[in-house]
Amino acid sequence: MRRTRTVCPFCGCGCSFYLLSEGDRVTGIEPSPLNPVNKGMLCVKGWNAHEFIHSPERLTTPLIRKHGSLVESTWDEALKVVADRFLDIKKQFGSRALAFLSSAKVTNEENYLFMKMARAAFGTNNVDHCARL
Repeated sequence: MRRTRTVCPFCGCGCSFYLLSEGDRVTGIEPSPLNPVNKGMLCVKGWNAHEFIHSPERLTTPLIRKHGSLVESTWDEALKVVADRFLDIKKQFGSRALAFLSSAKVTNEENYLFMKMARAAFGTNNVDHCARL
């Protein structure tokens, strides 16, 4: 069994734990007793943080809507569709018409970059995150 230390993705507290894996499958969580934030303890979200990794409901390729149906796409095509639509909305209604909602399943650094993109590239302060404390 392999142990990989990581930071919990669910909020900004900074708890850490080890992902327990066998082969290519993550099988469980072990809290890090040396982390000064969580001191070997985890909330219910932390204890179950590995469960979404191998979920059969997890999307593995981008989907875009074509002719009313969702179809698989490449990342380049999906990102172009989103960027073009955002720019169209900004041009037609202004940057205040845009809002950016982020995820707890990415790192704090990725959330920071997401916020910077919303503010610098699209000119909006309408940014929120699902794991605000």
